[in-house]
This record gives sequence, structure tokens and C-alpha cells, in this order.
Amino acid sequence: MKPRIAMLSALLLAAATLSVLEAQRRDRSRGSEEIAENVAYDGRWTFARIRFQMAGFGGFGGRGEPPWMHDYPASDRHLAKIVGELTAIPVRPESHNVFALDDPELFKFPFAYLCEPGFWVPNEAEVAGLRAYLQKGGFMIVDDFRGDRDWYNFESQMRKVLPEGRFVPLTAEHPIFDSFYRIESLENFVPPYGGLQPMFYGLFEGNDPAKRLLMIVNFNNDIGDYWEWSDQGVFPIDLSNEAYKLGVNYLIYALSR
Repeated sequence: MKPRIAMLSALLLAAATLSVLEAQRRDRSRGSEEIAENVAYDGRWTFARIRFQMAGFGGFGGRGEPPWMHDYPASDRHLAKIVGELTAIPVRPESHNVFALDDPELFKFPFAYLCEPGFWVPNEAEVAGLRAYLQKGGFMIVDDFRGDRDWYNFESQMRKVLPEGRFVPLTAEHPIFDSFYRIESLENFVPPYGGLQPMFYGLFEGNDPAKRLLMIVNFNNDIGDYWEWSDQGVFPIDLSNEAYKLGVNYLIYALSR
């Protein structure tokens, strides 16, 4: 049985790697997306994405968009649509907001998404804004980064936000993986990045794993990529489904803790 599982994992990884190349090819052909105007809070859940500046940065990827914009806006819209179909949470499936971390409007939105933190260098106001957001009940997903360089930058920036904060490796036994879907194992999740082992880390209130989870970190992973391309047939449907399960679980946990 184990050799069959290993072979299946290898095949899925190969398929995912080829799918990423195809996604990148399509991505280059789509052209840049304009950043939509934010919508005001009205009680319905709206996807909130974090933007950030990079000194001396002139573009990234085939579309020349900044790193924080990767998979925008399709991933944001698609997750909202799935949440609206599967749960009783009132959502705005066609709306999605983009905030700087020092924007006071962010505090009206309990769930925020930060991607490509390997390029993230917050200023003092943004550091203070994120610290206040997390301490006052906000929840953040960190996604779409890989390798030592990205991790070292992310961790060093977070030391400014919460100097005593510690990232704890998560297992499938944590309640966030049973808040809506029961996710039995994290070991076989296949990231769109080839050849890397995905890891899930948590940042807890008071560094106590028995307390509220403030932030979940999808390292060596990119679940937003699966959300973005789920309507294009780029990735195997099973992998896209697993990515949606994670996203729905994260949101349910954020709204109920």
C-alpha cells in the first residue's frame, strides 16, 4: 500500500508542477488587472487582501504586478463564491477589498490575506497596524511563499510586529482543520510548487497553543493559486477542492473564535 501511495503522491506532484507552468503561461497572456475600489462594510463577509510597498520595486511576474497582488482578483472572488454556496455566511462574492495594514478600515474585516511575504517590508505604521489588528481579534492567512530567503524575511518582519511571537508547527489535530471540513492529514497536501514539503505554522495569542490562533502560515505553499485557477481546469480538481477546504475552514475559525 505504501509504495502505491508514494507513487500517487509523485504523480500528483508532477501533474501540479506541469499545471503551474500552464497557469504561468496563461497568466502572462491575461494582462494586468486593475485594483477595484473598496466597498464599505455592510455586515456581509468580504475578502480583505493586504497590500504593501517595496522600495525600488518595478514589477514582478509576467503581468508586472506587485507580489501582494498575485492571484488577484480571481482567487478572492472564487473563495467568496464557495463560502456563499457551502455555508450560511452572508458574502459579497463579486466584491473584494485591498487594504494597507495601517488603514483603520481594515479593523471592520476580521479575516485578512497576505501573500508573498518574502517581499514584505512594512513601515512603522504598518507594523503597529498589524499588531493592533491581531491583538484586537483579527485573523490573518499568510500564503504563497517558499524557501529560506522568503521565510527569513517574513520571520524578521514579524519580530517587529510581535517580538515575543513564536511560530508553532501545526498538525491536523488543531481545531482549525476541523472547523467545517474534517481534514485528516496535512502531509499529503500537494503544493503547486514542485519539490517542496508544505508546512503549516500558527501564531497564537500569548504563544499558547490552547488560546486563539492569530495567524496561519501556509509555507512552501500557495492555496490562492488553486483558488484562482479552479474554473480553468489548470489543476486537478481534487487539489483545488483541498485548497478550498482549507480556505473555508480558515474563515469559519476566524469568525467563530
